[in-house]
Amino acid sequence: MVSTWALLITPIPTVFAAPSGSTGSCPDVEVVFARGTDEPAGVGKVGQAFVDSLRPKIGPKSMAVYAVDYPATMDFPRAMSGINDASSHVEQMATSCPNTKMVLGGYSQGAAIMGFVTSAAIPEGAPEDAPRPMPTDVANHVAAVTLFSTPSDQFMSMVGQPGIVIGPAYVAKTTQLCASGDPICSSGGNWAVHDHYATDATIEQGAAFAAGRISQP
Repeated sequence: MVSTWALLITPIPTVFAAPSGSTGSCPDVEVVFARGTDEPAGVGKVGQAFVDSLRPKIGPKSMAVYAVDYPATMDFPRAMSGINDASSHVEQMATSCPNTKMVLGGYSQGAAIMGFVTSAAIPEGAPEDAPRPMPTDVANHVAAVTLFSTPSDQFMSMVGQPGIVIGPAYVAKTTQLCASGDPICSSGGNWAVHDHYATDATIEQGAAFAAGRISQP
């Protein structure tokens, strides 16, 4: 089953640079996105589709994109580096660009990373070197969390990882989108649907949710 998951991801090369961090060049909005397994460096095809859908929905606001840096391989414990990278970047942006509204996003393994980034506590069963939770006030700088095909507790247990618990400060800001029958995020058995997020209705749903959150004061 796990090897099948890897084969379903089609690599799309995409690379984005982060903003410099000085207040003078801070974007109005920044998307911080973690790609799925076996996608190349960048945000991957689902992340790119999400960014492309979100951009016209925020009007004249400026938008930057940060691609979480992690291996995105079948060696799931190495995803810890993605949690560290995403958390560090989000904390840095909250300090350097306090008026930037961040949108955290991820697909599949990347959704798991972003789920853990929002955690209020280190999950039971996590490795001893698991990163500490982000300071609670960082949540004030995150407008939305949009996750595509978040691995279910059953799937996380299958790959020897703890379940994902969205932190209380992020629950109202989070949408988790799961295509019907996707075995990664549900009890379904249709593996083909897992590879179709970039082209199905969930992209528009996720972008509309994020845009709605961004528009709030």
